[in-house]
Formats: sequence, structure tokens, C-alpha cells
Amino acid sequence: MHTLGRDAMVPVPAVVRRVRRQTRDTCTVDLDSPRGQGFSFRPGQFNMVYVFGIGEVPISISGNPQRPVPISHTVRAVGAITTAIRGLRRGDVVGLRGPFGSSWPVEAAEGMDVLIVAGGVGLAPLRPAMLHVLANRERYGRVALLYGARTPHDLLFRRDLERWRGRFDLHVAVTVDAPVLGWNGGVGVVTALIQSAPVDFAECVAWVCGPEVMMRFAVAELLRLRVAAERITLSMERNMKCAVGLCGHCQYGPYLLCREGPVFRYPDVQRWLTIKEV
Repeated sequence: MHTLGRDAMVPVPAVVRRVRRQTRDTCTVDLDSPRGQGFSFRPGQFNMVYVFGIGEVPISISGNPQRPVPISHTVRAVGAITTAIRGLRRGDVVGLRGPFGSSWPVEAAEGMDVLIVAGGVGLAPLRPAMLHVLANRERYGRVALLYGARTPHDLLFRRDLERWRGRFDLHVAVTVDAPVLGWNGGVGVVTALIQSAPVDFAECVAWVCGPEVMMRFAVAELLRLRVAAERITLSMERNMKCAVGLCGHCQYGPYLLCREGPVFRYPDVQRWLTIKEV
């Protein structure tokens, strides 16, 4: 795997190739590989993106692991740094460190059914896993993607969703909390879709990412349907600062999410997932 720079703490300059608007508050920023050097990542990993003069944030890589350049990050503008990222233009320069963190167990899932459950921007770190599975489709059993968003206007990767829904070898179900006029899709929470997913729950893996409350309900439903706990994988989100396990900002129970996470098997975080304010 190619990492950026020789020192994990020193960002290297990366040029913005383009910024693609996803929703009213979310965009995908495509970056050229710094200095033309190689880059690769595993699905679920993240980079630290530094906006000069403002600050640095961890952002999952949302691009295609088979074609890792440009380096893509999908960002929701919720603070000063992410708002600045949304305002970037072609040719702007940011600092980049990474990739960091653990990844979705895509190789371990070969030969099994795959159930992907995403909520909101949680689809961004799952998109590389989906693209990996589709690029190696013959290695997996039945594949289902369940995706929920607040409104139809908040759906990410619309072109991907349309393309994926057109495949005969993939089940895609999309739901929203609040429909608008003309919406013909599902309405309700994404966890309600799990029981009707066309997978063998006794023999599938489940990869889940989204708001923590959504993940708790998703896990409960998966366990009820007899998905083995060790086959459920979650991506946890916390405020990561150093990304190398030094500062402790992202501590979650006994773990530092930047170093041991953000992707965990459910049994590894089960105790902490049920405790509020961890």
C-alpha cells in the first residue's frame, strides 16, 4: 500500500482536480496524487485533510480502490474546516496525510452473501467496499445494499445508486425519513429494510455505517435475524486529531479509533456501543 509522504505527521500538498456537489451540504473532492506519487488504500480507511490556515479533519476515502487516483473524499459541511473544503475550487491546494485506519474485511467475506447497511453520509466509507465487491463480483454470493437518508435531497452518489439498481446481480433498496413531492421510493428508517433483504442471514456478512443510534438498531435487527455477531462490522466515528494514536482524542473505551479503528467487528465494540457518551 502506498502512503503519502515519509512522515505520517507531515501533510503533503495535493491539488484539487474537481469538486462535485452531492447534496445541498455535501460534496466530493477529487485530489491529484501528491507530486504524482503512487497512492493506494483499503476500503474503509481515511485520510487527514488539512486546509491551510484553518485546520485538519479526518475524512474517509470514498473513491474506487481499484482506481485510487484521484483521491476522493466525500464531505458534509458541518464546521469551519469542512465548510472550507466544500468551498475549494480546481487548482486549490490542501495538505494530505494517510491513509490511516482499519478496513472492511472484503477478502474474509469472499464466498458469502454481503449485506451493506448505510445511513446518511455513512455511505461514503462503504462505497469503496461496494466497488471492490462489484469489481470482484464472482467471489461473492448475493449482495444487497440498504441505504437511508433524511430526505431525497440528501441522497449521496445518485448516479451510483441508479447504476447499481439496474444490475441483475445486486439488490438495492433506498428509503428516506421525509419524502417530498414526486418521491416514489421507500419511506421509513433503513433498519426496517433489513428483514426483507434477499440474503441468507445465517451465512452473510453485514457491514454497517451511519449515525450511532442507527447502527445500534441495525445490529439488534441483524442479531434477531441470526446474523452471527462476529460477521457484523461497524465503522465508528469520533473526533480524530493526530491519526496515529498519540493524542487520545478519539478514545472509545479501550480503543483509539484512529489506530485500532474506525472499522471494528461488532463483538469488539459491543460493550461500548450500548453506553451513551462513551
